[in-house]
Amino acid sequence: MESIIKPNYSIFFGNTGYVKLLELINKNNYDKILILSDSNTLKYCLPNLKDQLFSADSKSNSDIENKIFSYTVNSGEQTKNLNELKKICEFLISKGFKRNSLIINLGGGMVSDLGGFVSSIYMRGIDFVNIPTSLLGMVDASIGGKTGIDLNDLKNIIGSFEFAKIIIIDLNFLSTLPIRQINSGFAEMIKHSLIDSKKHWNKISSVNFSKDVDSSLIYNSIMTKIKIIENDPKESSSRKFLNFGHTIGHAIESFLLNSDREILHGEAILIGIILESYLSQKLLNFDTQLTLNIKNYILKFSKKIQLMKPLFPSVNVSGYTIIEFDVDQNGKIQKPRSVESKCLLQKRGSDDKEFRNCGVFIYESIAASRYIKYTKPTNSNGSACSCLLYTSPSPRD
Repeated sequence: MESIIKPNYSIFFGNTGYVKLLELINKNNYDKILILSDSNTLKYCLPNLKDQLFSADSKSNSDIENKIFSYTVNSGEQTKNLNELKKICEFLISKGFKRNSLIINLGGGMVSDLGGFVSSIYMRGIDFVNIPTSLLGMVDASIGGKTGIDLNDLKNIIGSFEFAKIIIIDLNFLSTLPIRQINSGFAEMIKHSLIDSKKHWNKISSVNFSKDVDSSLIYNSIMTKIKIIENDPKESSSRKFLNFGHTIGHAIESFLLNSDREILHGEAILIGIILESYLSQKLLNFDTQLTLNIKNYILKFSKKIQLMKPLFPSVNVSGYTIIEFDVDQNGKIQKPRSVESKCLLQKRGSDDKEFRNCGVFIYESIAASRYIKYTKPTNSNGSACSCLLYTSPSPRD
């Protein structure tokens, strides 16, 4: 695959990337180098990186090896927080990292988000390199200059725009991934195809990607994102296209962020793509058949995820129900109870029902043409709130 050279960053593929990394290190004569990894990439990817960097027996490589420090974080989105940021910065201070130091982020989207943000603020900014080891990182997270961490239940709410000096795409790392992680990354490729062109979507939707990793599709996905961010690097206009599937997807991730139920980023985005396509069809006359094709294609390989029901174990609910609950000072739901009898049902048509006098937000499910209204809980002082929930075992709902 052809290298991609831009004014603010460069993307290299395979062995070329490691050659260019060594050239960058020697040219800038970094005094110290941190390799940031997670618990998975420490085991499966770091040995390969060191083999690539230090395979030649030369004094130059020996000098580089003596400058390298390693720092490992736990894998998973929950690691992307202020506390971990503080610990990494304290480590850099303790080892004497200065402005002429380098951070190499070896991992998936979480590592490039966290490590990129550390690099953008430590000593008011030091150089960094991204070596994505997940498919999602290769086609999305490591590219485009977005860095950030989560705060409480808000995903990527603290962050910066800062480009890596070099991004190395090494497809050999994909062999270390379970199929669930491959599918998670493929979600971003589906998104790229849908915001790019019908031709791109037709090509993506014709393959069983999880069984046949196609480097040309990966390259096309990367180029789709690059074309968009070149025109709008800081998301003031057209870069918002890249948020397709993320408005709802990020809400789902935030909803589950501090729960014991794990959802991968791509899994949440797949749900978002289905729901946002459906809303586009209903509100903006988006093509009905394409909406169904998107849903059916995603459901061929995506895992069904139950979102709501486990939150209310004390209330036996399915389909429509109205829940009243208390909200404590931390915004956590307390004492859920069914109050369905308090609201009136009104027939709107042969298949549609509406809860009246129960709020301002309307949500229409895909599985059945049902309207749901609920009040958004706004109190944080312990007072009661009412909320209408639609519980479903399937992301297509």
